[in-house]
Amino acid sequence: MTASPDYLVVLFGITAGATGAKLGSDEKELILLLWKVVDLANKKVGQLHEVLVRPDQLELTEDCKEETKIDAESLSSAPQLDQALRQFNQSVSNELNIGVGTSFCLCTDGQLHVRQILHPEASKKNVSLPECFYSFFDLRKEFKKCCPGSPDVDKLDVAAMTECLNFEKNSSASRYGACQVEDMGNIILAMISDPYNHRFSDPERVNYKFESGTCSKMELIDDNTVVRARGLPWQSSDQDIARFFKGLNIAKGGAALCLNAQGRRNGEALVRFVSEEHRDLALQRHKHHMGTRYIEVYKATGEDFLKIAGGTSNEVAQFLSKENQVIVRMRGLPFTATADEVVAFFGQHCPITGGKEGILFVTYPDGRPTGDAFVLFACEEYAQNALRKHKDLLGKRYIELFRSTAAEVQQVLNRFSSAPLIPLPTPPIIPVLPQQFVPPANIRDCVRLRGLPYAATIEDILDFLGEFSTDIRTHGVHMVLNHQGRPSGDAFIQMKSADRAFMAAQKCHKKTMKDRYVEVFQCSAEEMNFVLMGGTLNRNGLSPPPCKLPCLSPPSYTFPAPAAVIPPEAAIYQPSVLLNPRALQPSTAYYPAGTQLFMNYTAYYPRKEYSLLHQSCSTAPQVRPIVLATSLQLLILAVSLHSLARWSECRAWPTILELRKFLTSSKVTSMQPRMDLYTQMTRPGLYPKNGFVFKGPSS
Repeated sequence: MTASPDYLVVLFGITAGATGAKLGSDEKELILLLWKVVDLANKKVGQLHEVLVRPDQLELTEDCKEETKIDAESLSSAPQLDQALRQFNQSVSNELNIGVGTSFCLCTDGQLHVRQILHPEASKKNVSLPECFYSFFDLRKEFKKCCPGSPDVDKLDVAAMTECLNFEKNSSASRYGACQVEDMGNIILAMISDPYNHRFSDPERVNYKFESGTCSKMELIDDNTVVRARGLPWQSSDQDIARFFKGLNIAKGGAALCLNAQGRRNGEALVRFVSEEHRDLALQRHKHHMGTRYIEVYKATGEDFLKIAGGTSNEVAQFLSKENQVIVRMRGLPFTATADEVVAFFGQHCPITGGKEGILFVTYPDGRPTGDAFVLFACEEYAQNALRKHKDLLGKRYIELFRSTAAEVQQVLNRFSSAPLIPLPTPPIIPVLPQQFVPPANIRDCVRLRGLPYAATIEDILDFLGEFSTDIRTHGVHMVLNHQGRPSGDAFIQMKSADRAFMAAQKCHKKTMKDRYVEVFQCSAEEMNFVLMGGTLNRNGLSPPPCKLPCLSPPSYTFPAPAAVIPPEAAIYQPSVLLNPRALQPSTAYYPAGTQLFMNYTAYYPRKEYSLLHQSCSTAPQVRPIVLATSLQLLILAVSLHSLARWSECRAWPTILELRKFLTSSKVTSMQPRMDLYTQMTRPGLYPKNGFVFKGPSS
């Protein structure tokens, strides 16, 4: 709308909770709607209209009762939101006598009344708003254009505008809301009159719906337009995210669902808005609800968004070039599945857009299928019919179906296109320690802190250790993160001597840090590195890092180390410490300027997916997580452990020492002892020829 409207409808809403700058931030419902018509051509103001709105929860805050003089009894007989909106629409139509060529637009005191109250509440209650609520004038911004010398927009309100215009304080309308609407009408008349002669044009817009699209990794994204939403239901889609942020304008393709290491949604999403103003309004919806779940909203960066939604694949760009399509993800496809079989799977009730061209199979770099595919549907009806086939059979396999997004297509393709041909566990981030700071393996000169508060900093750790903080080696504090990059509550400290480590463990054990007691254990540097590589350390000994069988990487396979990250002098570091460094810089959040001598690289603590043996088995310090001398021992160990996982009547588990001793003994050099071992595993309790008796249930 470039031409000035004939009428302005001044609109003001009041909720059952906060008012002013916090309006709508507490997710309270609308209870009162007030409006007044302003004739711009004749410079006249109409009568004040108001209608009570009955909320679902008849609970009003004390501040609301005091300001509005409204009680729960009066609201119990009021119309609901949809009926109140019909009354508003009918009243405006009758007063304006709208005919051909007559136009009007809403005018509000700021953005909150439309973006943070009406649109979110109507979306939750499945109420369709009239078209007039999708464009409005922000009186604060218009006043700033009219009077450039006035205060900033965020400091402007009705009282500040009346003060700038030297209006007398209105005493006729004392009720909250009615006074504001009266003053807004007078402000508009002053703005369109001499000497200002302001013209209302170019109103604010509210997007009707979210538009999907692609994002290039080379695109520049403003850091002040991105938020991270956490706690989403796993089945939520980009449309659900757009519905949660209804009233705020999300950029095209600006909703990106995050996936975990297994390619499944982790309950987080990155959302990109059209401006910083909309981002700030989105942050006010922190802990608002999506169904029965509350959603956390935090600031994020453009780099975070590009990591999730950015892509460079021409195949993906061509697949997503058809806009306004509904994307469905298929998971669990047979590796031999063809496009014709997928088309036949969905049938005539949910035709795929473009037939075979609307199917994108996900493959590894060598062309092998992954069992995933993405399918396009032309409308919501076809997509819903398709989703009803969730877990239907294709061949002999059931197929999982989920609503998907363009960003998820990019993530999945980026993940598999860059994956190695051999499935490998994620290489851990290992702290890089200078040679002079790596003590011998048999010296227990380290301590482990367990149960730290998640908000604990290096200064907190130094205060906790007290007098022993002076005995910490340079770069000797190692914070351990979990698989999501958040603090795990663990830390390792390298001390200058084993005696000081022992004294620190004795005196600081179960001391309090921020209302939490912290456990302190003495350990060795090798045990520390073992845990930082993904193993677990407890009082019963060491448990090896997680590893999915039979996807053990061959002994000859090594992770390539980026030369640009590790300096040339790193060649003198011990191989047991310098393992597979990542091209990642340490987070500044864990590197306070005053404690640089006590910080090291933040370590990565992978999530435990599968453990080689039970948690209670112990290992001698000299045993590495996976040390296999020959391919024959690898084969025997794989068969042994595969059988161990299938036991149903075992009572005792062999330790790693016993297995290693047996595998390296002369008993496995012939075929018969190996067959005896396999017989004992598959038929527990029979013929313990090799000295092992496997009985009892497995863990």
